[in-house]
Amino acid sequence: MERLVGTVSRGIRAPIIREGDDIAHIVVDSVVAAAQQTPFELYDKDVIAVTEAVVARAQGNYATVEQIAADVKAKFGGHTVGVVFPILSRNRFAICLRGIAMGAKKIVLMLSYPSDEVGNHLIDMDLVDEKGVDPYRDVLSEARYRELFGYTKHVFTGVDYIEYYKELITGCGCEVEVVLANDCRAILPYAKHVLCCDIHTRERSKRLLKKAGAELVLGLDELMTASVNGSGYNERYGLLGSNKATEDKVKLFPRNCQPVVERIQKGVQAKTGKHVEVMVYGDGAFKDPVGKIWELADPVVSPAYTSGLEGQPNEVKLKYLADNDFADLSGDALKEAISDYIRHKDSDLTGQMVSQGTTPRRLTDLIGSLCDLTSGSGDKGTPIVLVQGYFDNYTK
Repeated sequence: MERLVGTVSRGIRAPIIREGDDIAHIVVDSVVAAAQQTPFELYDKDVIAVTEAVVARAQGNYATVEQIAADVKAKFGGHTVGVVFPILSRNRFAICLRGIAMGAKKIVLMLSYPSDEVGNHLIDMDLVDEKGVDPYRDVLSEARYRELFGYTKHVFTGVDYIEYYKELITGCGCEVEVVLANDCRAILPYAKHVLCCDIHTRERSKRLLKKAGAELVLGLDELMTASVNGSGYNERYGLLGSNKATEDKVKLFPRNCQPVVERIQKGVQAKTGKHVEVMVYGDGAFKDPVGKIWELADPVVSPAYTSGLEGQPNEVKLKYLADNDFADLSGDALKEAISDYIRHKDSDLTGQMVSQGTTPRRLTDLIGSLCDLTSGSGDKGTPIVLVQGYFDNYTK
């Protein structure tokens, strides 16, 4: 009988993960137990994905605001620090900002506008147009911003992030000045020592600032790259990808994840005989058309994955074949013609019209986004996601 179901994504429940837990063992046991209870079969090329949050929690990869402050103080030496392009987030950045403020005497906070890097809006772009402001060129003081746009709260959180970040900084005993601009070099009249807080554009910002004469330029990826007074750390991403854990502590992005995914792969093979692919995933990479948020606040969607997840999809567009190559066919003849085309398709379809409209993105970004949507960020309790049939096609 022909199989009528394609890709399936299942959230798998697991125990609450604590520091020191064997995350690989828990993942294997949770997936196998779920398959027995539901029941469903496990197959070769299934994908098991584990959220980065539980991996980091098992590793105990945390840092306090005091530890962040000590790193900032050591690296910036008490100078006025220009904090450039942070995202607007109580969960992602606010605790980090507290640590930065505790390690500095004065911060010049430069926010991008009308939105931050991942799409959180300070103001609506239509209002920017209405006021005749050019966000590519105009540098706004806080006073000028208030004169033009008043006190605007975020549409989802109800927070005025300028006021929120200012109060947070001054509450740490640090002076603060707020500037709004979209050219990172606009910070230099205010501060020569700069901390780039952007995520995906950070290397460009650092390059431009250094070339423009900044005396010291670091990124969030260069803070907490080694243990500070017993803290966790991430040698590659530093504070990027961190989340609020408590009012005084952040959970850092997990480190050394490759052994974890490989242990899970081997564990499933040993228990079931199936060769699955495994990945650790964080934020998905997709944009909300209403809220305009581009979700991806982590430095990467997947910090580690098994080798079978390398590369991009190599797919043909079924509707293109049906409307062009086989427009004169229908029914079983059309089905067989398309199936035969798929079986004999080129191993690399890059640039061919038959692949036009398929998604030219990395497998880990696509699957990680699916997993992030499946597990959610709230109380579903499914930090493990099993994706089945992702590598199937119309002929399977």
